[in-house]
Amino acid sequence: MKRWTEQKEIPSETHNELASYPEFIRDLLFNRGIDTKEKAEQFLNPDYERDLHDPFLMLNMDRAVGRILEAINKKEKIIVFADCDADGIPGSVVLNDFFLKVGHENFEIYIPHRYKEKYGLNIDAIKKFKNDGASLLITVDCGITDNEEVAYATKEGIDVIVTDHHLPGEDLPSAYAIVNPNQKECSYPNPNLCGGGVAFKLVQALIDKGNFEVGPNGWEKWLIDAAGISTISDMVPLTGENRAIAHFGLKVLRKTNRPGIAKLLQKKRIAQNQVTEEDVGFTITPHINAATRMGVPHNAFLMLKTRDGLEAHEYVQYLHQKNEERKKTVQTLLEEIDDRIGDVSNKEIISLGDPAWLPGILGLAANRVVEKYKKPVCLWGQEGSDVVRGSCRGDGSVHVKQLMDEIGSDFFLNHGGHVHSGGFSVGDSDVSKIENKFEEAYKKVKEESVDEELLIDKTLTLNDINWGNYALLESLAPYGVGNAKPLFKFEKLKIKEASFFGKTGTHLKLVFERPGSWGMPAIQFFAHDYEDGLNLEPGNYVDVLAHIEKDMFRRNPSLRLRLVDIKEAEL
Repeated sequence: MKRWTEQKEIPSETHNELASYPEFIRDLLFNRGIDTKEKAEQFLNPDYERDLHDPFLMLNMDRAVGRILEAINKKEKIIVFADCDADGIPGSVVLNDFFLKVGHENFEIYIPHRYKEKYGLNIDAIKKFKNDGASLLITVDCGITDNEEVAYATKEGIDVIVTDHHLPGEDLPSAYAIVNPNQKECSYPNPNLCGGGVAFKLVQALIDKGNFEVGPNGWEKWLIDAAGISTISDMVPLTGENRAIAHFGLKVLRKTNRPGIAKLLQKKRIAQNQVTEEDVGFTITPHINAATRMGVPHNAFLMLKTRDGLEAHEYVQYLHQKNEERKKTVQTLLEEIDDRIGDVSNKEIISLGDPAWLPGILGLAANRVVEKYKKPVCLWGQEGSDVVRGSCRGDGSVHVKQLMDEIGSDFFLNHGGHVHSGGFSVGDSDVSKIENKFEEAYKKVKEESVDEELLIDKTLTLNDINWGNYALLESLAPYGVGNAKPLFKFEKLKIKEASFFGKTGTHLKLVFERPGSWGMPAIQFFAHDYEDGLNLEPGNYVDVLAHIEKDMFRRNPSLRLRLVDIKEAEL
C-alpha cells in the first residue's frame, strides 16, 4: 500500500526569500532544502569553478599525482584496472583520454570479465601485468577491499594507486596511495563521488601539477561527459559537486566528439543536442551494462573511447546486439520463472534460483517479477562459478537491505543494498538454504516495515501543464537521487479514454478530459494492478500522482503525465 504525503507548507519567510522566483517552483525549491536566494542561485545555475572542489583536498591525492607524473616522465608501463560497470568503464575512459592527450602511450586499460573473473583485482590479472612489464597499477571504481591482491602486486614490484568510492573495510590495502573520499581521515567536501568522479578529480589534479601542453586552460572539461555518465549511472546523490558534474557532463554530451555516443543516440532516435539524464540512464547505461552482462565489457570501453566513425559503428552494433540478447534472455528467464513459481498466494516472498541463470540479469528479471506478483523477490544464479550470486527487489512491504541484514554475514559471503534493491553472494554448498533463510527473515522484518510513502511536491490542475512551467521544471534538472523528479497531485480527473498497450499489454494509457483541448494523455509502463474497486473506465473520476514529461513521438514535442499512482476520487 502506498501512502500519499503532502510536503510541508513553505514558511512565509522562505516564501519571501524566494519571491524573485516564479510561484510554480518556489515549493519545489523548498522541498529540496533550498530556503535562501543564495542556495537557489547555486542550485539553478551550476558553476564549474565554484562547484567543483579542489582535488587536492582529497587524502593522498598529492602522493598519487606525484607517482603518476613520475611514471609518465620515465615512460613506465601503466595499467588502468576498472570495474566492469557503467561507472568504472566511463571512468577508465577519463584516464585513457588523459594519457593520450599528454602523449603517454605506454599504458593499458584492463576491464575484467564479469563472470570469468572475481569482482575487483585478481591475482591472475596481476601476474599478466607483471609479465607485460607494468610498474604502476591504477584502479578505477574498485580496489578498496582488495588487500591480498594489492599486497601481491606490491611484492611483485608494481605500485598500486587505488581510486575508489566504496566504503573501506577495517584494514586498508597496502597501496602506494589510496584516493577515496570515504576514507576515515579524508576531509574532502563531497564523500558521494562515484568511481568515475574520483577518476575525473585525479585527472584534474594531474593537469594542475603536470604543466602539460594540452591546450586551453580547463581542457579536462571535455572529459566530464564520461564522468557525467558515471555519475548518473551509479545513482549517487545529484547535489552539490555531483550535480555540477552531471550538469556539465550533459552539456558536453550534447556536443560530444565521441562518435560512439553520437551513433548510439542516433540509432535510438534521440536528438543529441537535447540529451537528458533519462537518456543516459535508459539508453547509454543499459548498453554499457549489456556488454558486461552478455559479452565482453571491454567493447563498451572501446565504443566510448574511439574517435573513428567506422569503429564506433561496429561497437554500437555490438552493444545493440548484446542489449537485444539481454532483453530476450530476461524474457526467457521470466517465462521459466512463471513455469516454476506455481501458486504464490501462500508465499510472502518469492525466492528462486538456478545454477545456469546469469547473475548479471537477475536484477532486471526480479524487477519484472515484483511488478507481476506484487511480492518481494530474490533470484540467484551461478553460471559456472563456485559462488552463488543473487539479486533482491522489494515491493514496498519491506526494506530490502534490512531483510538481508536479518539473515546476516554468517550466511552471506557478501551482501548489501538499499530500501528497494540489493544483492548477495553465498557459497554453493548453502544453495538449499536460501529460500528458507529469506522466508524466515521476511516474517521478522515485515513486522517493522511501513507502507511506501509517496511525497507530493505540489497539487496542480491540468491547466498548469504548459511549456512555460515545463521550462521551469527543466531548470531543476538533472534529476536523480537527492533531487527527485517533482511529483504532482491532480484531483478529480475525468477519464476520457483508457487502454493498455505494448506486446504484453502491460502498459497503461489514459486520456483525461481537459477543457479547451482534446485531452491530457497519461501513461504508466508496467502498470500495476490497482486495488479492487478502482474503475478506470471512461467517465470515471480519479486522483493521480504523476510527473510531467515531454513526449517526442514522431519528433513532435508534446506534454503528458507519467503516472505513478491512481486512486478513486472522492466526489
